[in-house]
Amino acid sequence: MDEILIDDRGSWRVVTLNRPDRLNSFNEAMHRALASALDGARDPACRAVLLTGAGRGFCAGQDLADVTVAEGSAPDLGVTIETFYNPLVRQIRGLDKPVVCAVNGTAAGAGANIALACDLVIAARSAKFIQSFAKIGLVPDSGGTWFLPRLIGDARARGLAMLAEPISAETAANWGLIWRVADDDRLISEAEALTAHLATQPTQGLALIKQALAAAATSTLDAQLDLERDLQRQAGRTPDYAEGVDAFIGKRAPTFTGRAH
Repeated sequence: MDEILIDDRGSWRVVTLNRPDRLNSFNEAMHRALASALDGARDPACRAVLLTGAGRGFCAGQDLADVTVAEGSAPDLGVTIETFYNPLVRQIRGLDKPVVCAVNGTAAGAGANIALACDLVIAARSAKFIQSFAKIGLVPDSGGTWFLPRLIGDARARGLAMLAEPISAETAANWGLIWRVADDDRLISEAEALTAHLATQPTQGLALIKQALAAAATSTLDAQLDLERDLQRQAGRTPDYAEGVDAFIGKRAPTFTGRAH
């Protein structure tokens, strides 16, 4: 069975975690397959990506059965993080197009934080988000300690990280952890519609928005103002800017190509 399924919809792709018998928990094979799928999504013809999970849960994080340790020695979990999880988060954040995540069921541990690495997260009403690391004596990884305080504030971040209690999709949306909630039977159709819409938008401009927001987390206001100037200069030179202005003046719907030149 393929650990990752790829459904090419032309201008966008659905990438599905496909280990439903293990709640799509990560083993090495799934890591490598997902990295390859996201690398393939750099194709300029692909203008948006939808990430979701097969079966009854999005992702339960690391498959603990896949961590092998020699008898009498302690594991080096940092190797797994450095080899797989950190590159994955960087790959999602660095992809020059929108990444939508549809969370069905449970998103736990690294699975929750990989969802948070995506640009827009839609969760089924029955979904749960769990920073489960503290239950086994670990620290939130895959960007968890960076995403949580920025999205929901320090107090809530500490509560989720230290208590490892699940929160509902509704709570996640109310706190600003995710974009929105969908009824279970509408999750995929709404996520697909959102991704398809993004694939018709000015892709270069969206990529520059991602770049600006990523820099803002560690930037001063003066530095960010300068970056906005520079990125706006780039955006203003794209065919989609010219098309957007022409469509606005002509009172018609724009037809964006997503091309840089």
